[in-house]
Amino acid sequence: MAEINRFKLEWACRRGMRELDKMIMPFYQNHFNSLTEAEQQAFAEMLTYPDPELFRWVMHQLPAPTQAITNVIELMRSKIEK
Repeated sequence: MAEINRFKLEWACRRGMRELDKMIMPFYQNHFNSLTEAEQQAFAEMLTYPDPELFRWVMHQLPAPTQAITNVIELMRSKIEK
């Protein structure tokens, strides 16, 4: 799999929507290292999408484009909600 550039990934975690910032950055800082390589790749792929789409997936308004991204979003929601 492709190598993940951690600097670029951390920068991509900074979103334009406060709601996303409060979920994505804490998840990245606290849980990213414990994810599997496939989950890390799905997380990185998720961050390539624009905020409005990502927000709709996180809020369960629309399904994410892949099951891998859906799984990461559900994991992220479960870690943040606790």
